[in-house]
Amino acid sequence: MKKFAFIGAGSLKFTSRCIRDLLLFPAFDECEFALMDVNRQNLDYIVQVVQKILHEMGYSDKCKITATMDRAEALRGADGVLCTVFNGDIDIWQYDILIPKKYGVDINVGDTRSVSGIFRALRNIPLMLDICRDIEKYCPHAVFLNYTNPMSMLCGAMQKHANVEVTGLCHSVQGTIEMLAGWLGIPKEEVDYKCMGINHLAFYTELKHRGTDLYPALRELVMTNPDIYNEEQVRNEMFLKLGYYVTESSGHNSEYNQWFRKRPDLIEKYCTHSTGWNPGEHAFSLNIRKDRKADPAQQYIEYLNKEVKKVKSYEYAADIFNARLGDGKPFIFNGNVLNRGSIPNLPEDACVEIPVVVDRMGFKQTMAGKLPEHLAILANTTARLENLTIEAAMKKSRELVYYAVYNDPLTSAVCSLDEIKQMCDELFEVNKEFLGDYK
Repeated sequence: MKKFAFIGAGSLKFTSRCIRDLLLFPAFDECEFALMDVNRQNLDYIVQVVQKILHEMGYSDKCKITATMDRAEALRGADGVLCTVFNGDIDIWQYDILIPKKYGVDINVGDTRSVSGIFRALRNIPLMLDICRDIEKYCPHAVFLNYTNPMSMLCGAMQKHANVEVTGLCHSVQGTIEMLAGWLGIPKEEVDYKCMGINHLAFYTELKHRGTDLYPALRELVMTNPDIYNEEQVRNEMFLKLGYYVTESSGHNSEYNQWFRKRPDLIEKYCTHSTGWNPGEHAFSLNIRKDRKADPAQQYIEYLNKEVKKVKSYEYAADIFNARLGDGKPFIFNGNVLNRGSIPNLPEDACVEIPVVVDRMGFKQTMAGKLPEHLAILANTTARLENLTIEAAMKKSRELVYYAVYNDPLTSAVCSLDEIKQMCDELFEVNKEFLGDYK
């Protein structure tokens, strides 16, 4: 019986999807799900969710549920670990959004990049390394899959400073392919692509259907169909100007560069009226979290009142676990790994998102090749300041944090050096419970 530990199990979307997906593989029709969360209410609700999944899929008598607030208990003897933790609830996370706004830095999500993503990384890197130490102690051979953001910085820190088999997963790669295929009227299974870069800032350097380049048709569609253009205004504008499509949503990408959020008129033009799920409004994800905290049970109750879908989601986790721990069928996915020359024009020690092959023997990253140079410039800046942030977290260096934020594309487009330093000092003060004494 395989054991899967879910650290931060109260994350309804990822826990429910992964467990449902695992049960669709014959290798996992008898297994233990160890659910761990520091929030007792969320833990109790996610147990009910998993019980519902097992019952409706016919596995109540075959699979075991263990619920605990003790991480060591959840990890002991685990074969696979899935992490969706959130260190610093909205009570602290809100300051990552509100303090930069005082200085003119308008944040949409703030979980991956810019000054908000950097401070979120500083809070989460010590927690992730603690989880790794527990994995080394209680399940040293486990496959560790991380869904927590900021993905590149957390995975980079773990891959450099821990001895675990870990990669980071995001669904923006396959989600964007599903969107583009729908626009083009092509079954998503028939779209062939190569995607590489860094998490949330990876580009499809190849996009084909039966050997035919899809980019000319996509460009024509984006240029001539207002409904298509308006669905993803930031990403479509980037595509038309840069020539390649980027993975993550418009709202996210608007805060990863210097082009869309540095002035109120640009925010109004590009980040307000898009029809996609995340146009780019200020504090988008924070406001969702506030709604959930006001009524924490609602999302679970809604799930419990719906029928469980017995079809696989587009998440990678179950396929990876099956390749490593199940029938061994190799699986190709876009994972977050240390570069080691895979993209020659990005830093050697950067955490990149590239095609990875997984089988019984482990993860095998591919040699993805060079990014187009103009895209490499954009990714290089971010990758290097992410490396600097990891170093700052390990050394507890306030000065290195300043350097990283000084070079952030959005922050530097809005603020002076002195303003950035003052902003960081304010963020250090409200984060001192999590960060301790940075020198």
